[in-house]
Amino acid sequence: MNKIFFKDRVVTLGDDLSKVFQKKRGLFYRYKTRGELKELVEAFREMKQVRKLRIIHDDMKELEAAFKACFTCIGAGGGVVRNEKGEFLAIERNGVWDLPKGKMEMGEDFKTTALREVEEETGLKGLQPGPYLLSTFHTYMLSDELILKETQWFEMQYRGEADPVLQSEEGITQSRWVRPGEAGFFEKNSYRSIAEVLKAGTLV
Repeated sequence: MNKIFFKDRVVTLGDDLSKVFQKKRGLFYRYKTRGELKELVEAFREMKQVRKLRIIHDDMKELEAAFKACFTCIGAGGGVVRNEKGEFLAIERNGVWDLPKGKMEMGEDFKTTALREVEEETGLKGLQPGPYLLSTFHTYMLSDELILKETQWFEMQYRGEADPVLQSEEGITQSRWVRPGEAGFFEKNSYRSIAEVLKAGTLV
């Protein structure tokens, strides 16, 4: 975990201070205590004019644990679904282009969650699970809780011919099969975390 999205703004975690000074924009903070870090996270959430924050500490495991302690953490799984033509499935959720994904249920691991959620959201049956791609992290408010969601993404193969049957109760209104290299429309109306998945899957 070294990049965390607050909508379209980002916090990065690192252990190399010299790299911070190579960047021309954003703020940086050297980690000291969990209490101070929690205050910083809450302040960054409110300071919309600050686009980037870099947090530095020599021990990345300690820093990641301290950062997670500022949130209620939940897990999710998602998939890059490819058909036999090599195209991948994009969905539009609540007016924003996305990839199928959803929250983890009790007793599941990330891959099980990913397969279940992709099947539920797209109606595609017989998906073949593939390799793990990457994890993305983003934050949001739920009631009075600040949530940190980790989504693990997996490749999936669809060999059928049925059209997707979209889960409308999740706000999914349309889908399209997209050729790698033709996903530029995501840049105009999607999430920065999804851009990370597209890059990892060499889809842009």
